[in-house]
Amino acid sequence: MGVKVSVIVNVHNPGDTADACIRSVLEQTMPAADYEVLLVDDGSTDGMAERLDAIATVRDNVRTFHLPYTGSPMRGRNVGLAAATGDYVYFLDQRDRLERDALARMHERALETDADVLIGRMVRDHGTPMIAFARSTGRADILRDRLLSLLSPQQLYRRAFLEEHELGFSVPGGRLAEQAFVMRAYLRAKIIAVLAEHVCCHLGERPKAEEDPRAMVKGLRELLDDIDTYVGEGRQRDRMYGYWFRYAVLRPLLTARFADSSVDRGMHFRLVQELMSDRFPDRLDRYLPCQLRAVAAFVREGRLDQVVMLATSSKRAGLRAELTEVRWDAQVLVLGLTVEVKGCDGRPDRYRTDGPRLHWVPPRAVDTKLLGESVTDVSEAVERARIEVYLRHAETGVVHFLPLAQRVEVIEDGRRRVRVQIKGETRIDVTTAALGEPLSPGHWEVHVRMFGGANQARSRVSRPDGPLNCLGVLAQRPRMRLVVPCWTDQGELGLAVEPRSFSESIALVSPGVEVKQMDGHAYVVLPVPYVPPSGGPPLELVLRSTGRKGREVCAPALVEAGVPGKIAGQLVAKLPVSRLPSADHLGPGGWLTSLRSPDDEVGLRFALEVRRGKVEARPAAAVDPERRSPMGRDTLLHRIGRRLPGARHIVRLARAGGHRYLS
Repeated sequence: MGVKVSVIVNVHNPGDTADACIRSVLEQTMPAADYEVLLVDDGSTDGMAERLDAIATVRDNVRTFHLPYTGSPMRGRNVGLAAATGDYVYFLDQRDRLERDALARMHERALETDADVLIGRMVRDHGTPMIAFARSTGRADILRDRLLSLLSPQQLYRRAFLEEHELGFSVPGGRLAEQAFVMRAYLRAKIIAVLAEHVCCHLGERPKAEEDPRAMVKGLRELLDDIDTYVGEGRQRDRMYGYWFRYAVLRPLLTARFADSSVDRGMHFRLVQELMSDRFPDRLDRYLPCQLRAVAAFVREGRLDQVVMLATSSKRAGLRAELTEVRWDAQVLVLGLTVEVKGCDGRPDRYRTDGPRLHWVPPRAVDTKLLGESVTDVSEAVERARIEVYLRHAETGVVHFLPLAQRVEVIEDGRRRVRVQIKGETRIDVTTAALGEPLSPGHWEVHVRMFGGANQARSRVSRPDGPLNCLGVLAQRPRMRLVVPCWTDQGELGLAVEPRSFSESIALVSPGVEVKQMDGHAYVVLPVPYVPPSGGPPLELVLRSTGRKGREVCAPALVEAGVPGKIAGQLVAKLPVSRLPSADHLGPGGWLTSLRSPDDEVGLRFALEVRRGKVEARPAAAVDPERRSPMGRDTLLHRIGRRLPGARHIVRLARAGGHRYLS
């Protein structure tokens, strides 16, 4: 049998950033004889060319190609494509990384579905989540399955299909050239398949590249011609046009680069004017959000000044997502949410009412007389407003969307002004949330994003005020596993699946600590999310001073009954407190905390600070273990001196003067 897959990797001066990428390609579970790796060097000057040659020398399935510097990966991809011998080809960037079984899984699924293009699940640590991987499908539709959100070239293509349709990358080309290549492949492919249940590729961060407006307009015209060839007139073609109108034509006009570039923006504006006049009629404005409808109106009227005003006045919207309910229904975590878009000033977005209609309120710097009622009308958009809630694994970046019941509420907020909120309830079944499979172990963040009105935004979910619900449950599938809701130091909700130990499960929820003082002692009370039938191993609360001497105080920690429906138990430790430093007492200063068991010691997410005999709990980051006196010592005398008015300032001046006159 011949080569099944050719992997094309374009490299330019990566330093050490390409090591993970190359290693992931060379360590695939697919036999080395079944795939080849084509490493294309784009004029690297950091010694990478020699390293690639050394790899090819010792591996039979690796070939290298050296090009003069082009500044773009497009030519390298074309060279690799021309030299490939595999039945399928896969493009990879130097910051990307493949899972070990990615090629084997994608090739197997491509043969099963007879796909010309197979899209293996991709994850990334930046940008918006990829909703197109909500399910696997053997015959995906460009619009129904949201493939327009997957226009990166990291996909598996049948090589004979690319050669038949003479598909390649425009040179030199930028981001639009990449997306145009993928779009043309989608339009010509008989079968596009999506593999969603297994992660195939981890996308690295792409360096920001400036797109030449002339090249953008030229490439977009050619792409629109292709859409006209393969898609007949009607709503489907208008929706495709609407996507490119939104992201390639209008959004760049709202960027800081456009607003700040007084030299190039006039030329850019005229090019967009001509393109809109030729290819984007008024009927496509229905596919635009309100702000971009305003930009389109200003462009058609030739008002560059108003576009610049809107770009400088509009800042990225924020989102406020608050929990109204957290409870367990058997092994399903139920979350009640209230979500609202807020402006750059931190206040909720407000809309103007005109009878039954709602209208967007533009920034004050914009001339609203130039915008018709049809441009600012957001009534239908508000009615269709929605939120999406998803889980994101903190380490792998894997995203899973959650089922959601939601409703839109319009709230009166002053004279002829209203706010829009969405109230929803989502259910996290930890045994089926991962496309019908159990969630993998680790920490899962809860995210929400909202679409509606004039803006869209993303955010983490914040916990409500009041006691934390830290009750953990035992999931029954695939085996008994502990699942614990927990919060970050910033108050953002997460879900910990299968903590490694009893101590770690307590450390996860330790921001819910309470400190009570009585009879010269401090009682530290920690929530316990789950108490084993045995009661758990014996534990000891350990406190270490952040001062120079690094004193240590230990106390036994005992488990008591918790609050039904909130926490399974409480861990209580009794510590003596003193106003003066003492070996066996909590003295003045900061104290870092940890929990010690017979098997390990786990750091807790809070610290204690003792001042004038009072003990307060703070986030661990608030107590700096490296903090020192400006005099370099931390004795009782120095601590007293630091409390004297002006003492710190005098010491700093003295030290600065000493350094200044050193020879």
